[in-house]
Amino acid sequence: MAPDFTPIFQEEYRALRPRAPMPLIWVRFRRFTSLNTTIRLREGQIFVSLSDLLEGAPETVLRAIAHILLAKLYKKPIDATQNMRYKRFASSAAVTKQTELIRHARGSKRYFGPEGRYYHLEEVFDALNFRFFGGLMGRPQLTWSEHMAKRSLGHYDAAHNTIVVSRVFDRPSSPRYAIEYLLYHEMLHLKHPVRMRGLRRCVHSAAFKAEESQFPQLTEAMAYIKRL
Repeated sequence: MAPDFTPIFQEEYRALRPRAPMPLIWVRFRRFTSLNTTIRLREGQIFVSLSDLLEGAPETVLRAIAHILLAKLYKKPIDATQNMRYKRFASSAAVTKQTELIRHARGSKRYFGPEGRYYHLEEVFDALNFRFFGGLMGRPQLTWSEHMAKRSLGHYDAAHNTIVVSRVFDRPSSPRYAIEYLLYHEMLHLKHPVRMRGLRRCVHSAAFKAEESQFPQLTEAMAYIKRL
C-alpha cells in the first residue's frame, strides 16, 4: 500500500493559507512515465496526482512538491529554497536514470515507418551518416509522424532511440536540404546527449552548435522551416 502523504499537503496548505478553511485533500499515486505531478481544485476539494516514482522520495522533497503545487494552485510566490530542493532531487543522476528506465518500460512509441511518399528517412539518414559522420553512427528507429505536424517538426526520443520527423516534409515542394538539415540536427542529439550543468539541462551544447553550423545550407534550411 502506498504511503499517505495527505498530512504533508495539509501542513503545507496551512502554512500557505493560515486563515483559510482546510479543504478535503486527496493524494494518490499514478503510474506516470515521468515525474509528473498534477493538482486540481474541484468543488472545494483538492485532488493531487503524483508519479509513483516519488513514493520513496525523502519527506523534505515531498514537502517541496506540496508547497510548489499548492503555491501554483493559489497563485502564491514559490519559496526559492523549496524550488531548489525539488530541482536538485529531480536532476540527480539516480532519479534521472530511473525516470529514463521507467519511461522506456511504460511509454509507448507509435511507429509509422521511415518510408514516405517522396522521401525515405533511412536513405536520407545513411547519406548524412556517410557525409558527416564517416558512416559510424548507429541508425536508430526512424519514423514519419502520424500527422502533418508544424509545431514539432522533429525530435529524438532517447528512451526509445527513435527519430520522428513531421510528415509536413514529405511532399514534392519540400527541398531535400530542409529535411536533411532537420535529420542532421536530430542526429547531433545522438552524438551529443543531453547533459546536466548543475540544475540545468544542456540540450544544445557548444560542441552541438559548432557541428550544426557546419551544415552547408543551414541558412536556406532555417528560412524554409521558419516559413512553415
